[in-house]
Amino acid sequence: VQLQASGGGLVQAGGSLTLSCVVTGRDFVYSAMGWFRQAPGKEREFVAGISRSGSGSDYADSVKGRFTISRDSAASTVALQMNSLKPEDTALYYCAARIAANNARTRIYNQKSEYYYWGQGTQVTVSS
Repeated sequence: VQLQASGGGLVQAGGSLTLSCVVTGRDFVYSAMGWFRQAPGKEREFVAGISRSGSGSDYADSVKGRFTISRDSAASTVALQMNSLKPEDTALYYCAARIAANNARTRIYNQKSEYYYWGQGTQVTVSS
């Protein structure tokens, strides 16, 4: 499984960006997906997660109501729509994947230790 993230850039506060992560390999339909971010000097933190089935999602409190995660199984892609961006959203954003068993199809994973595969990161910079 390989993950390729894109869509980062420089945006003014209040603006929007959409990140995209393409997953190659046959395991996307069996995978729960997540987005994490890491700012300089800080730990990598959970941003959003979506279940293997796509029926459930979860968000960090800091982004609830502003970010939306979605998945497109036909395109093997997970997206993160980010609205009302703030300077504190500035970070390197990573997509992550893990296989979820059939009995965990609706489970959402929010710990970085729970993910097996990681993309290379895409930079988001929000200016004030």
